[in-house]
Amino acid sequence: MSAFSTAAQPPGRSQPMDNGAQRVTVNLNGRLMLASSQAEYDCKAVDMSPIDVAFQCTAFPNLNERIVAYVDHIGRLECTVIRHVDHGFICHLHATERKREKLAAQLGWLANKHKFNLPEDRRHERITPRNTRSELSLDDGRAYPCRIMDLSMSGAAVEIDVRPALGTPVRLGHMRGKVVRHFQEGVAIEFANVLSKEGLQLLM
Repeated sequence: MSAFSTAAQPPGRSQPMDNGAQRVTVNLNGRLMLASSQAEYDCKAVDMSPIDVAFQCTAFPNLNERIVAYVDHIGRLECTVIRHVDHGFICHLHATERKREKLAAQLGWLANKHKFNLPEDRRHERITPRNTRSELSLDDGRAYPCRIMDLSMSGAAVEIDVRPALGTPVRLGHMRGKVVRHFQEGVAIEFANVLSKEGLQLLM
C-alpha cells in the first residue's frame, strides 16, 4: 500500500471545487471495501461534494484504487482514490448525473440540518451495520445474497440484483417485512415490526 503524502490540504476543511461544487463537512461513519483485497474497514466521510469525498480510514489504499463505501445517511458510493492527504485520502465519485443531483440534495440537507438544527426527515435514524452481508428470502423459498446499505429500527435499504415487486413479503436475515421501494442499487424494505434499540444492536 502507498504511504500518505502531506502536501495536500487536510480533508476536514470545507472548500469549493474547481468546477464550483461546494464541499460540505459531514463527518459520517461508514464501511468501505477495497477492490484489491475485498477487505472491509470502518471509515469516516469527513467532507464531500457531488464530485468527490474525503475519507479517514485505517486502510491506506493505493492511488487509482477503486473502492466501494457505505456511508450513513448517504448510502453506497463507488469511487477511485485520486490523492493522499494528512490522515486520509480523496476519492473521485463514479455516479450518473441523476445520482450526483441526488447527492447534492442530500449534502444540502445535511448542511442545513447542522446549521439550523433541523429534525430528521425519516422516522428513525439510519446507520450502516458493521456486517453488511445478508440474505433476502421470499416466501416461496428463493433466497438471494444482498448487502445492507443502511438500517434503521423500521426498515433497511439493500443492494441486490433482483427486484421483487412492491408489497412482496420478504425476510432480511431473521427480520420479516415487505418491499416498499425500488432504486438503482436495490430495494427498500419496511419491517413488519419496529425494532427496539436493543434489537437493532443485535443486527449490527
